Amino acid sequence: MIRIVIADDHTIMREGLKRILDGAEDIEVVGEAVDGFEALSHVRRGGFDLLMLDLSMPGRSGVELIRQIKDESPKLPILILTMHEEDQYAIRAIRAGARGYLTKESAGTQLLSAIRKVAAGRPYISIEVAEQLAMDAMPSNEDFPHKKLSDREFEVFSLLVGGKTIGEIADLLHLSAKTVSTHKTRILYKMDMHSLAEMVQYAVEHRLLTPLKI
Repeated sequence: MIRIVIADDHTIMREGLKRILDGAEDIEVVGEAVDGFEALSHVRRGGFDLLMLDLSMPGRSGVELIRQIKDESPKLPILILTMHEEDQYAIRAIRAGARGYLTKESAGTQLLSAIRKVAAGRPYISIEVAEQLAMDAMPSNEDFPHKKLSDREFEVFSLLVGGKTIGEIADLLHLSAKTVSTHKTRILYKMDMHSLAEMVQYAVEHRLLTPLKI
C-alpha cells in the first residue's frame, strides 16, 4: 500500500485527486495539507510513503519548500502536481529534490502511473524535461537571463509577472516588503532590465507566465 499526503491549498483539487485515487487498491490518502507549514508538519510526523505537492501554496512553498523537506526527510519521495507547465519550473523542482513532476491537466490520465513510479524510486518526468536537464548539463553559448536567477528570485519573478504586488508577494512568501523589493532589484539587474513591463514582455515571449488560480 502506498500511503500519500496531498498538499494543495484548493479544497476542490484535493477532493478531485482523492476521487481519482479511490479506485486504486494499492494507494491510500492518509493526510492533507493546505499550505507549506502543514506539509512540513506531516513530514515531521511521518507515517506515509509519498508527498504529492503543489508548487504554489500560501506560506513556504515552491523550490524552497522542496529543499527543506529533503533536508529533513531525504528519503521521502516528492511528486509535484502543479499548474506550471513550463520546463523551467520542472527543472528547478527536480534539481531541488522532487522525484516526479506532473501538470494538473495531465493528472486524470497519468496520476496513478506517476505515483507508482515515484513511490518505487523511479523518476516521472516528461521527455521535454529530461532533454532540457541533459542539455543544461552540457556546455552552451546560449544562456537565458531567467536562468541566472536563484530559486527564490525566480519565484518572486514569477509572481511579479503574474500580476502580484510587492505587498501580496511579501504576504504569500512570508517575507518583508523590503526583502521582496530587494529581490526585484536583483532580478532586474541580473536580467539586464529596467522595468516590470520588460519582465512581463520577457515572460510572455518565453512562456513563463504562471496560470492564475481560480
